[in-house]
Amino acid sequence: MLDPVTLQGRHVRLEPLSLDHVPGLVQAASGSRETFTLTTVPDDTAAMRLYVETALAGKDSGTILPFATIDRKAEHVVGSTRFLNVQFWDWPAGNPRQRGKRLPDVVEIGATWLGPDAQRTGINTEAKLLMLTHAFETWLVHRVRLQTDARNERSRNAIERLGAQLDGVVRGDRVATDGTIRDSAVFSILDAEWPAVKQQLAALLR
Repeated sequence: MLDPVTLQGRHVRLEPLSLDHVPGLVQAASGSRETFTLTTVPDDTAAMRLYVETALAGKDSGTILPFATIDRKAEHVVGSTRFLNVQFWDWPAGNPRQRGKRLPDVVEIGATWLGPDAQRTGINTEAKLLMLTHAFETWLVHRVRLQTDARNERSRNAIERLGAQLDGVVRGDRVATDGTIRDSAVFSILDAEWPAVKQQLAALLR
């Protein structure tokens, strides 16, 4: 089970997702749907409520830690993101990775979307910096994974801009949001790479 946490930077606050965020999420998703191409973003209150309830069920099972993304300047919801596909490895007895409290060894950052007004503002960059810092410096994970539809050039460019490395493309991976079978571009950042990535992200936010 992952403990809920609030992550806060200068521009953005990531707070534990709840049903109270549904109205704000609906408002954030009410802009041009073209900006959500190949991304799962509910388009009405009922669908958004189900989206949040599903995320909360994942949280209760210990596999997901979902957040509402808050623009600190305006103090309103601008999107959502989460840790998911959490892995706890079984280490041999005596291995230094046996750290007492059970912490994840690998996590994925995904299900990220922002309303049109919050895109290309630095909010996503700072949110990723906050999440990566928590993953590598609090949980001490070995690897953070990120993935997207291989056709989604905007998302791929955003992930590469973080400093993540392309591990490969998984062909025929899943059903995409448009009903086709998608290939998934899979990226990762390793703990040994984190100091350089952190420095790069901090520079982007200056």
